[in-house]
Amino acid sequence: MAELVLEFTLNGQPTSCRVPGEARLLDVLRGPCRCTGVKEGCGEGECGACTVLLDGQPVNACLVPAFQVAGRSVETVEALRCDRDPDPELLNRSGVAQCGACTPGVVMMIRWLRRNPHLAAGADLRQLLAGNLCRCTGYDGIVSGAAAALKQAGGQHSDT
Repeated sequence: MAELVLEFTLNGQPTSCRVPGEARLLDVLRGPCRCTGVKEGCGEGECGACTVLLDGQPVNACLVPAFQVAGRSVETVEALRCDRDPDPELLNRSGVAQCGACTPGVVMMIRWLRRNPHLAAGADLRQLLAGNLCRCTGYDGIVSGAAAALKQAGGQHSDT
């Protein structure tokens, strides 16, 4: 397949790069865009390690053909560093980060939930985060960190 020039917004900045036509969003982010915080776990959309926000909605970057992001907005875990988001420190204190493989995807899901507190209100956080697999902890730290982040954002939530 031929190469294409892909133009989109990445973490609030206009971005343009030349990519193979068959490239996945994950390959573009980790390659030419150097967003190595986005992790590849399973490569099949099952683990959530590569979760990013595409036009504000969580997606598995390993499943999105790169050409589909043309003209759209992509937000990766690197955006937290850019906009001084308090999530990383809060989540680190809550025990969310362990080995680091699942952390970026979990953080992006929590960021999405903080922006959409109506989706988390009264919901089981374990269920909402079920698409993000963690192989080294159990989910108590992740769920309590998500609950703390939601509470800090003004949405009351118990860590169910």
